[in-house]
Amino acid sequence: MNTIFKRTKILATLGPVTNNPESVKKLMQAGANGFRLNFSHGNYEERLEQVEWIRAASAELNRPVAILQDLQGPKIRLGALNDNNQPVKKGDEIVLDYAAEHNGLTMPVQYNLAEKVKVGEPIYLFDGKIRTTVIEIPSETAIKLRVENDGTLMSKKGINLPDTDFGGDILTPKDMADIEFGADKDFDYVALSFVQSEEDINNLRQILVGLGSTAHIIAKVETKAAIKPETLEAIVMASDGVMVARGDLAVEAGAEIVPIVQRQIISLCRKHGKLSIVATQMMASMVDAPEPTRAEVSDVATATIMGADTVMLSDETANGSYPIESVAAMRKTIMYTQENWEVDGSSDQIVSAEESRRNAIARAAVNIAQELNVTAIIAETKSGATAENIAAGRPHLPICAVTSSPRAAQQLALTYATRSFIRPDGDKAGLELAKELHAQRYFGEDGALTTVIVSGRQPGVTGGTDTLRVRIIE
Repeated sequence: MNTIFKRTKILATLGPVTNNPESVKKLMQAGANGFRLNFSHGNYEERLEQVEWIRAASAELNRPVAILQDLQGPKIRLGALNDNNQPVKKGDEIVLDYAAEHNGLTMPVQYNLAEKVKVGEPIYLFDGKIRTTVIEIPSETAIKLRVENDGTLMSKKGINLPDTDFGGDILTPKDMADIEFGADKDFDYVALSFVQSEEDINNLRQILVGLGSTAHIIAKVETKAAIKPETLEAIVMASDGVMVARGDLAVEAGAEIVPIVQRQIISLCRKHGKLSIVATQMMASMVDAPEPTRAEVSDVATATIMGADTVMLSDETANGSYPIESVAAMRKTIMYTQENWEVDGSSDQIVSAEESRRNAIARAAVNIAQELNVTAIIAETKSGATAENIAAGRPHLPICAVTSSPRAAQQLALTYATRSFIRPDGDKAGLELAKELHAQRYFGEDGALTTVIVSGRQPGVTGGTDTLRVRIIE
C-alpha cells in the first residue's frame, strides 16, 4: 500500500498565535493542506496579509494549498453585560432585548429574535450551558424566557435556537459585506454557516456568480433542520462540500446524534463526489497540552477510516500553545491509520446522472489501478471534477491531478488522496507528468512506473473526460 501521500487532508485555522508568515510556513511543513480564515474575528487588513503569506509559502514549498473563507452566519450572541456576567437561577424569567442595555434580568442581544422565535421554543444560552424556553414576546424587539438551570451568563456568548425557523434568512449584513470583500480575493472555498436547506446554498451560489467569484461552497451542517433525511442529501447535492460542524450541531440537536450524522454526511459526500470536512475539537486538549489524548487520536483515526476528505483544527492552531505540534500529531495519526487499516468501503459507488460517463471512468480507474497494483492514478482535469470523482472511490494509492487552473489545483488540495500539479493543457499532459515524477523518483521507485492515466480527447475542456489508459514508464 502506497502511503507517500497523506490521503485524508488537514485544514488548519489561522488565529492570533499563528498570525505571522513563519507560522504559516511551519504549519504547511507539518502537514496542513489548507487554511481556514474565520470571519467571525479579525479585520480585512489581516485577511489580506494572511492570503499573501499563504500563497508565498505555497510557492516556496511548491505545494498548492486551499484557503477557506468561513462566514460567521447568524451566530447570535448576547450583547455586553455589566461586569461581564449575570447569574441566573432555575425559574428566573429573563428578557433578551435587541434595543436594550443590560439592566438586571433584561439583557441585550445582537439580533432581533422577536422577529423569528415562537412561544414554547427552546433557546440555549452560553453555547448550551443555560437552557431556557420562550414564554412571551412582549415587544417588537424583546422576548421573555424561563430559565431551566442555574448558571452564569457572560458577554458576547453564543445563543442556539434549535427549533427556530429562520426562513432562509441566514446571510447577515456582515456576511454580505464579507462575501463582497472576498469575491475578488484568492479564496478557494466559502463556508456557509447554519445552513437549513439547499435553497441557502443556491442563494449563495447566485450571489458568488454575480460577483464573478470562482470559489466553491462548503455547507456547514450544524442545525436540526439540516439533518432531516429529506434535507441532508439535498444539501450535499447542492453544495461543493459539507463540513460536519460538530460543536453547534451537538448543542442544536444533541451530542448523541453527532457520530451518526458524521457518518451519514461522509457517506453522502462520497456517494455524490463532494468534499467532506470533519470539524470541532478534534485535538482540543492540545490547546494547552503538547500531546493529544487517546480519545482525540481515536477521533481522528475514525474519521480517516470513514473516508473523510479533510479533518479540521480550530482553536488548536488559532489560539493554542502547540499549533505546529497539533498538525504534526494529526498527520502522524492519519498516516499510521491509512497504513494499517482499510477505509470503509460502504460508499464507493459514485452516483450522478448528469455525469455518468465521467463517473463510470472514475470508478473504472480506481478498480483497474488497485487490481493491477499500479503506483499512482494520473488525472488530467480542468475544473478538478475528474480528480474529485476518482477520489470518491477512495483508492489506496495517490491521485496526481494535472491541471492548467491554479484555482482547481488549490481546491483539490483538500480532496482525498489528491496532489495537484499545475501544467499547461496538452494532449500528453498526464503522460508527461508521470514521466517527470518518475525521473524525480517522486514515488521512491527505481524500476518501471505503472500508472493509470485518465484524460479527455480535448485537453483543457471541462467535462471532456472520456479516456483511460494504463502506461508503464521505464
